[in-house]
Amino acid sequence: MSLIDYQKALREHAHVFAHALEMRSLLESHGKLSDWSAFAESWNDLGLDTYMADHGRYRRRRHAVFEVTAEGIQRLPHQPHFQTIDYNSLNGGVERWFEPIKDEQVTGQSLQSILSFCNDLFSSLATEVKQWQVEVHQFRIEASIDGPGLPTPEGMHRDGVDYVLVLLIKRSNIASGTTMIGSLDGSLSSSFTLIEPFDAALVDDARAYHGVTAVEPINTQLPAYRDVLVVTFRKR
Repeated sequence: MSLIDYQKALREHAHVFAHALEMRSLLESHGKLSDWSAFAESWNDLGLDTYMADHGRYRRRRHAVFEVTAEGIQRLPHQPHFQTIDYNSLNGGVERWFEPIKDEQVTGQSLQSILSFCNDLFSSLATEVKQWQVEVHQFRIEASIDGPGLPTPEGMHRDGVDYVLVLLIKRSNIASGTTMIGSLDGSLSSSFTLIEPFDAALVDDARAYHGVTAVEPINTQLPAYRDVLVVTFRKR
């Protein structure tokens, strides 16, 4: 699928599953991915998410905020992530301060290519928008013999933004982790599983709900985790 195909799919269905080979090709058309190995390796250095209202210790993350305009992509001073309880009934309503994404990842070719792709795609769907606030999240969801990992502990939800990219970085020794897409009327419209690095979900957040089923270890004696990059675009 081309960028135009993704535009059409988002307009018609409010979501699209992007296969790894296609997504990687599109990202490479927006920049280089020569530092991808180091980028993916950075998921091994994420801080524990201590804000989980379910007291879970299975989620690690880093966070950064950007401003995107016609002049380019600029990182903003580090700030908290905030969602109202309308969008996140579990962890919403409070400012959540996470460790910042490291400078070498922010300025690296891979993340810059991802942001450039997102800007190209999402701006083409909202040509009236001149300024976006973009949040980037590195997530690792861990599963163990003590319990499954919950990629979306709040359940099926919307993020309160305009568009979302969920890009798989790596999955190791886990079962399940199925992405579910729901219509605004509450019905399930699609489901798929991100398996290969670069598999991705693109979502029109105003028109669709999304969630991911729990992940469980295949071999309980080995580390088990799901690494994703989440990028959200919201009109400023």
